Amino acid sequence: MEVEKRDFLNTPPRKTVRFGGSVAQMLDRHKKGDSSDYELLKHQLADPDIKDDQIINWLQEFRNCVTQLSKEHEQLIYTVLRLPWVERSQAVVDEYMAFLSNLVSAQTVYLRVCLKMVVSHFTPKRVKVCEGGVDFSDSDDEDENLPRNFDRCHQALQLIIRYVPSTSRFLMPIVEEKFPFVQKSSRTLECYIHNLLRVTVYMPSLRREVLEVITGKLLQLDVSASRADIEEAEESAVESQGPQEHMEEGLFDMDEDMSADQPSKSSLMAHPVAEKLDTLMTMLMAYIRDFCHDNGALRVEPTKELYKDLMNVFDKLILPTHASCHVQFLIFHLCSFRLALAEAFLDHLWKLLQNPSQPAVLRQAAAGYLGSFLARAKFLPVATVRACVDLLISWIHNYIDSQDSSGKQVCCDISLHGPFYSTCQAVFYTLIFRHRAMLAASMRKGLEYLQSLNLERVVMCQLNPLKVCLPSVTNMFAAITKKYQVVFCYTIIEKNKRNMLPVLHSSAGDFVAANTNPLDSFFPFDPYLLKRSGQLIEPLYQTWEELADTELFPLKAAQQDSREDEDDFLNGETPKNEGIMGMTPRSYDSNLHSPSSVGSPPRGFQKPF
Repeated sequence: MEVEKRDFLNTPPRKTVRFGGSVAQMLDRHKKGDSSDYELLKHQLADPDIKDDQIINWLQEFRNCVTQLSKEHEQLIYTVLRLPWVERSQAVVDEYMAFLSNLVSAQTVYLRVCLKMVVSHFTPKRVKVCEGGVDFSDSDDEDENLPRNFDRCHQALQLIIRYVPSTSRFLMPIVEEKFPFVQKSSRTLECYIHNLLRVTVYMPSLRREVLEVITGKLLQLDVSASRADIEEAEESAVESQGPQEHMEEGLFDMDEDMSADQPSKSSLMAHPVAEKLDTLMTMLMAYIRDFCHDNGALRVEPTKELYKDLMNVFDKLILPTHASCHVQFLIFHLCSFRLALAEAFLDHLWKLLQNPSQPAVLRQAAAGYLGSFLARAKFLPVATVRACVDLLISWIHNYIDSQDSSGKQVCCDISLHGPFYSTCQAVFYTLIFRHRAMLAASMRKGLEYLQSLNLERVVMCQLNPLKVCLPSVTNMFAAITKKYQVVFCYTIIEKNKRNMLPVLHSSAGDFVAANTNPLDSFFPFDPYLLKRSGQLIEPLYQTWEELADTELFPLKAAQQDSREDEDDFLNGETPKNEGIMGMTPRSYDSNLHSPSSVGSPPRGFQKPF
């Protein structure tokens, strides 16, 4: 008890039993060829039962002879750096940080190993667990001292930065090297990413690179849990949970003993990868919100800087990744803070789309993002949507003009005109979702605007975009434009049906359905499936409002094909993601689930091919 009551900061530590003499003497004898005491020193430092008094004594002696700790003593330094200093008393922590500052300033050769030591403490320590006679390691999630330990790690890192200003050049490779595998526990990934985000607060020059590393890992999780897999897991979980369990859950939701920090059972994702991704997306969105706001007020300049960093990450990682479902909503969330951000994002996509020097697959992906963002971002005013549609339709007409004036035979060829078809689909998709808002203020002016787009020329041109776009988009667009007598598409759709073979017969004798998605397109802002992070997206998200005019569609087809549980009229049309990260559309080396009541129209309301 006397040791615990001593003031370590003002009282020298009492002498402890040790062997081999002082550190300086051991180093001197080691230099002369006598390594017995030197090896004994390493053994004593590696003792798992080493006391605080001993650690402080050793560290003070190491500080006094730090200039002698050259590269030849790296094994000794590695032993010192493995000391369990983070979990010790404050006196040990202070002495250890003083040793670190002396070491990195006098012997910069040890900078990397010191940084590795600090970063290794960004995750909970591993503890051995024995279950069923099998030993395995897992993170110590119940350690109440984790916040304190993480604080000490960041203090040590800031101290190193103070003495070695070039630390940032060496830190990022170590951060990437030490990043836990995405198969690790959700808690391990959460702690590591949380600490990386804390680093960006006092090292803003690393923010873009940190966000890039984190986003890359989130994309790996995102593409490994396809939309179909997540929905199937949720449906199975609901089916396996009986009515009695639902009743009991409702009764105990109001339990006062339930911790507010623990998510309720109903807010957990049934799919394990989706649950992990939901946790991490919630943390990233909270970081973006807190970074951009101060007491509820938007901080304009920091927000601009974060937007630039995220745009770099978007261009490098998010845009080229095909069929990711959720990570792109980080941009969606940020753009909701201010209209200028959303307009800057749209302008960025527009420049990518119209730039002929960009690869066609990226231009097509940009068109998909444009159409999906215009359709789904509730915070976009109608004026902004119309301005973007004007740009897109003008580009489409200019493209048709260039083909007509070329003097060559124009045909429907995706490999030659992929960006054109993707842009047409983006316009059709936007009008499907936004036509009501465009007509709301004034029906006459709204119809005049739709007619001014000259959509008839687009659908009637020799490039025949209705043949290439997704059938769900084509049929819904045709129904809406017919209702308002803007353009009649069904004649072309029927002609395309007659010219399209419905079934392909392979040499093996199997029947293979024709490709209904030749563009390999997907809409990146389709309904958000993750529950907890989705609560931040729900108020910003434009869900599909089912058309009341069911007479637009054949009643017989509606009765045959209607499915009440469909939440998006694109279901079944977009390609199934098999969990491989891909570059659009080829392979790369690898909480809002919209309810049926507000989802997109069921496939029964689509005019079938």
